Amino acid sequence: MKTKSELLDAIASEIVSRKDYIKDEKVKTIYFGGGTPSLLETDEIKHLLEIINQNYDIERDGLEITLEGNPDDLTYPKLKDLFSAGINRLSIGVQSFHDNDLKLLHRIHNAAQSKRCIADAKEIGFENITIDLIYGIQEQNDDQWVDNLEQLKIYNLPHFSAYSLTVEPKTALEKMIRQGKIENTDDDKSARQFMLLQKWAEENNYLAYEISNYCIPGHFSKHNTGYWTGEKYLGIGPSAHSFNGISRQWNIANNSIYIKNIINGDPYFEIEHLTNTTRYNEYVMTSLRTIWGSDINIIKERFGLPFAMAIRESASNYVSDNLLFIKDNVIRLTPEGKLLADKIISDLFVLNSNDI
Repeated sequence: MKTKSELLDAIASEIVSRKDYIKDEKVKTIYFGGGTPSLLETDEIKHLLEIINQNYDIERDGLEITLEGNPDDLTYPKLKDLFSAGINRLSIGVQSFHDNDLKLLHRIHNAAQSKRCIADAKEIGFENITIDLIYGIQEQNDDQWVDNLEQLKIYNLPHFSAYSLTVEPKTALEKMIRQGKIENTDDDKSARQFMLLQKWAEENNYLAYEISNYCIPGHFSKHNTGYWTGEKYLGIGPSAHSFNGISRQWNIANNSIYIKNIINGDPYFEIEHLTNTTRYNEYVMTSLRTIWGSDINIIKERFGLPFAMAIRESASNYVSDNLLFIKDNVIRLTPEGKLLADKIISDLFVLNSNDI
């Protein structure tokens, strides 16, 4: 069993060793996600930030430093320490402001803790706050879903993410459904609540800049927008993923093996070198989810004329069905198309470049 100090040392070593992974570019965002926030003390986060500052070219003006956490972890003293450490954006896993939803989802926190956490963060001085919400929960009615959205106005939050409930294998929720203790998810309700979300967002000046992400204009998430627009990124620690434009890397998930391999100088990640076809598919997969869409001119420039011709032809049926529209040579999803985004995007993929 490896200790936390050993993991921290390994993470620090990786930060230093990979400083040339993305060359000649400034660091614009830093994101503490996954289990890191609940694992680390504030002084330890400060230490990692110092190492990053010492080894990387940091964009000082507008640097976004996000920490992801749950309401039960983000106590007032913790929030105060994080603010003083330089964290300037919070991503809070609220999920719902209704206790019956949270119990069904097996969340540790309750609605009162979520409201307290947001209020505390704002009092301390956090202005850039985003929350996660889930719709399509079995016992959640439409009024409760809209009430969740109304909390954004009450707390004047500039950004939120909203996801349809998915039932993962081998979870407590999946077991309850399998045993008949609760009904399965209802696709029709999820679709209806998604359309309610679109309507509410438009009426309340929240821009749906990605299928699951909404903000007051000017408050895009710099970090997530980087993923969707194909920017390079470096992930540090167990399970972290990285992308430098030509390949992807993903670190070993097991903490002990990750630490051992870092110490011994052995490989601690796997790598995939991306083909032109893979890069095209990834561009379509990410860009079409956003308001910026898939630009046929960019596709022609980056991947070649055959790919530009292929996507225009593949998109034509969806255009006639009012699920996609093309304007100024950019392909975008319609509101109805967003409900079928995964299928539409996969149908625009090129499986083999020899086929185009």
